[in-house]
Amino acid sequence: MFTCCKLAILMLVLTLDGQVSAGRIVGGHEAVPHSRPYMMLIRRQNKTSQEKWCGGFLLNEDFVMTAAHCIAETYEVFLGLHDFSKERKTAQRIPVEQAFPHNDYKPDALIHDVMLLKLQSKAIFSDNVKPIALASQDDPVPKTCQIAGWGRTNRSDQYMSPKLMEANVTLTDNKKCELENAYCSEGDVGQGKGDSGGPLVCYGKAYGVVSSTFTPNSGGPYIHRFAKIPDYRKWITSTIRKALRSS
Repeated sequence: MFTCCKLAILMLVLTLDGQVSAGRIVGGHEAVPHSRPYMMLIRRQNKTSQEKWCGGFLLNEDFVMTAAHCIAETYEVFLGLHDFSKERKTAQRIPVEQAFPHNDYKPDALIHDVMLLKLQSKAIFSDNVKPIALASQDDPVPKTCQIAGWGRTNRSDQYMSPKLMEANVTLTDNKKCELENAYCSEGDVGQGKGDSGGPLVCYGKAYGVVSSTFTPNSGGPYIHRFAKIPDYRKWITSTIRKALRSS
C-alpha cells in the first residue's frame, strides 16, 4: 500500500516551515467542506530548498492575498480544496505570474506582513471557488473572528492536516499590535506553523492576514498576530491597478 500510494501519502504528510511565523490551526475543528470557497493552499519553492506551503485567499479572478514572509521564487495555488489528499487532482491549479510583497515589509519583525500574488491565468469561479470581500476602515471593529488552514492541528505534530480546519478567535486590545498595523488574539487556540497567509474572517469579510505567533518576553499566553487589512486597502487597490495596467 505504501509503495503504490506514496504520492498520496507524501501529500498527506507535507512538512511545514520551521518558522514561528508560518501557522497552524490549533484547538479548532474540521470546516464544513467548501464552506470557505475563498481559501487556497499555496505551494511555494526556491531553487535551493524543498517546497513549502502557505495559505491564502482569493480577492478576484486575478489576485490572491497572503503573507509577505511566504515569499518564494515560484508559486502554484490550489483553489476549490477541502481534502487535499483526495481533491488535489481535481482542484484548480494556477501558477503565479508575479508577487508583490508590501514595500515596507520588515522580515525581522514581520511588520507589514502582506503580499499580493497575480495569477498567471484567471481563476474560474464556481460554488467552490469564490472571492471574499475585504474590510475597510468604515467597517465595525471586530471582536470574534475565524481563522482556517491546512496547518498543524496541535503543537507536537510534524505534518499538515489534509483537511481544512477552522477555529474561532477573540481579538484583544494590544497597543503593540495596534502600532504594528495588526490585530491580535491570545491563548492556545490559533495559528502557528502552516497557515500563514490565510484570512482572519469577521462579519463575513477578510479583516486580517495570518502573520505570526509569539510569546511575550515576560511570559504569558501565545499572542497571535494578523496584519490589519483596513490599514492596507489603499496599497492593495493601487498595487492591483498598477499590475493590471502593466500587463
